[in-house]
Amino acid sequence: MTDRNEPPLTPPDEPQDRPLNEPPNEPLFQPPKEPQDRPLHQPPHEPLLSIQDLRVDITGRDRTVHALDGVSLDVAPGETLGVVGESGSGKTMTALSVLGLLPPGGAITGGRVLFAGRDLAAAPAPVLQDVRGAGVGMVFQDPLTSLNPTMTIGTQVAEPLLLHRPGTGRRKARARAEEMLRLVGMPQPAERMKAYPHQLSGGMRQRVAIAMALVCEPRLLIADEPTTALDVTTQAQILELVDDLRRRLGMAMILVTHDLGVIAHRVDRVAVMYAGTVVEEGDVRDLFARPRHRYTEALFAALPERAAGDGTDLRTIPGLPPSLTVRPAGCRFAPRCAFATATCHEREPELSDDELRGGAHRFACFHPVPYGDDAPETARVSPPPARTTEPGGALLELDGVTKEFPLPGGPFARRRGTVSAVGGVRLTVRKGETYGLVGESGCGKTTLGRIVAGLEEPTSGTVRFDGRDLAGLSRAERRAHRRRVQLMFQDSTAAMDPRMRVADILREPLVIQRVGGRADQERLIAELLDAVGLPRGAVRRYPHEFSGGQRQRLGLARALALSPDLVVADEPVSALDVSVQAQILNLMRDLQRERGLTYLFVSHDLAVIRHLADTVGVMYLGKLVESGPAARVYARPLHPYTRGLLDTVHTPDPEAAAGAGRTPLTGETPSAARPPSGCRFRTRCPLAQDVCAAVEPPVTTPNGAGHQVACHFPLAAPRLASAV
Repeated sequence: MTDRNEPPLTPPDEPQDRPLNEPPNEPLFQPPKEPQDRPLHQPPHEPLLSIQDLRVDITGRDRTVHALDGVSLDVAPGETLGVVGESGSGKTMTALSVLGLLPPGGAITGGRVLFAGRDLAAAPAPVLQDVRGAGVGMVFQDPLTSLNPTMTIGTQVAEPLLLHRPGTGRRKARARAEEMLRLVGMPQPAERMKAYPHQLSGGMRQRVAIAMALVCEPRLLIADEPTTALDVTTQAQILELVDDLRRRLGMAMILVTHDLGVIAHRVDRVAVMYAGTVVEEGDVRDLFARPRHRYTEALFAALPERAAGDGTDLRTIPGLPPSLTVRPAGCRFAPRCAFATATCHEREPELSDDELRGGAHRFACFHPVPYGDDAPETARVSPPPARTTEPGGALLELDGVTKEFPLPGGPFARRRGTVSAVGGVRLTVRKGETYGLVGESGCGKTTLGRIVAGLEEPTSGTVRFDGRDLAGLSRAERRAHRRRVQLMFQDSTAAMDPRMRVADILREPLVIQRVGGRADQERLIAELLDAVGLPRGAVRRYPHEFSGGQRQRLGLARALALSPDLVVADEPVSALDVSVQAQILNLMRDLQRERGLTYLFVSHDLAVIRHLADTVGVMYLGKLVESGPAARVYARPLHPYTRGLLDTVHTPDPEAAAGAGRTPLTGETPSAARPPSGCRFRTRCPLAQDVCAAVEPPVTTPNGAGHQVACHFPLAAPRLASAV
């Protein structure tokens, strides 16, 4: 057996300093000294946090947005509450309101926020300053923007201790910060103390954010989309880490996310929000098994995991969430609900107890999903037909493609090595198919996509498009070739010039490629907006005036402007909630049927890839370790890494056994600057032997039918029924 020296993911059982689950020597959170103040320590039967009829308005120059309109939630000591809903439903605003971190123009206009008996909604700034970090910790969605780029990691983690424990010296605070980094699974914590945020990966930055939030041992942790942009293995590690620390510290937690799979396995209760209100709340198992509100039912129906799996489109929620500038007279979901009646449009339903379940489940709906209904009525609508044509011949062929990036050297050396981003990839994408490329962050998916799109030159190997080697193209031929391959970026906001209107953004590629005159270009732009489901009046607006889903539609429109044969879609739906994600995926499939498009779809969401892709390629540390028909790869993976990825996924089913027959991935991915010899996965593989270190694994087809694997010991046992 080869030696594996990867750092452990779990913190040591016996830290050198005082364990964080023991009471501190000094109080971490002290209320102000006024005699009329209530003590913060309440009897165990009272909720630690009680949000009562909370109302928040955000006032701008020309309008007022009613962001929250009567939100009521309780969190008991030690409990985890999950908050879900579409973008703009009020999830994050509720979390920010607890700590008084409202955006400019925002104000609490009604209700109370009771934390351990103290009303934070009416508390002065000094009290809120004491609560933040010491009483309530918060992990923000994007750790890169929440960390100070000019301060080292050690300084930032130690800062809350110096603020909330005045008697703590700098040396003791830094020692405590290093211990906290060790507890959150940070490799080489002493070295990372000296690093800056930009020098860490996304997963490491999130660990730093968690360490900062927990270093003062708060009684409540608010995690706002803490794993949205992370791959499945890093996501699982972060969530397991938070769960472990929550249990050890006895904390309560509010987990805000649009990932229903995470909610299913990581929370005790769920609150579903829509348009600034709570529409349903209950025990996680009960709510997932028997949702009562029609909006909750529609969210579940839009999940890729609950699709038929036969190539048909996903269920979507028609329309858009309502504008929050005007309070509607009736149910906020009525304009999008197939079961709405006149009563729903005239009167707002109250959030009341479900009498059939003893009051443990609350919902606000005049026409709830019938109790005991095994086939929800909204799921009986006939979906659009599946694709009837089969993929054609090879459109894109990669043969031994590698890409190495030089590392900068010191003052006396030109460079000190290279990063092996892509290492000898061979794959074929057929005309009209969707090829899904999956793997952890840093495995080379995006780099490979940029090579295909012509934004990067391969270090070695051959890229053939429609039978022609791209290396032999002249400058004019390469310019013409770029019309046939377009890229759809992950971050649609960053991919568009904020100073340009939509008309100019969509016209730009037409002007560069000299497509038609002004009138022809305007006609094409109007047709593009029609194709992606946006109004033609959108041409006069700027990118920031659109929602995330609408901006992604604009990104797709720009990619289609030149009528390409191949679209490289790099994580196009990773930051979208489930309902908008379903709309974008259905749109991409519809356009593929209509225009004969071919997709190279890069993603870390295995459920999305399973639903959309005809063929799947699994990458690890620059290598393609498995590829084949999507149905075969998911039903019977041959590589231990593929099986580990599938077993790490959070399925949206609280009843699914978390451990039975599943082998989630563990360990950290090695550095691409110093990849392991032989099989690059051997340092994390439970089946690794000496031959794995000595010889690179051959590519074989044990199952036939184009299902290939690069492994010395491919798996033979079939997958369990719990697969994604």
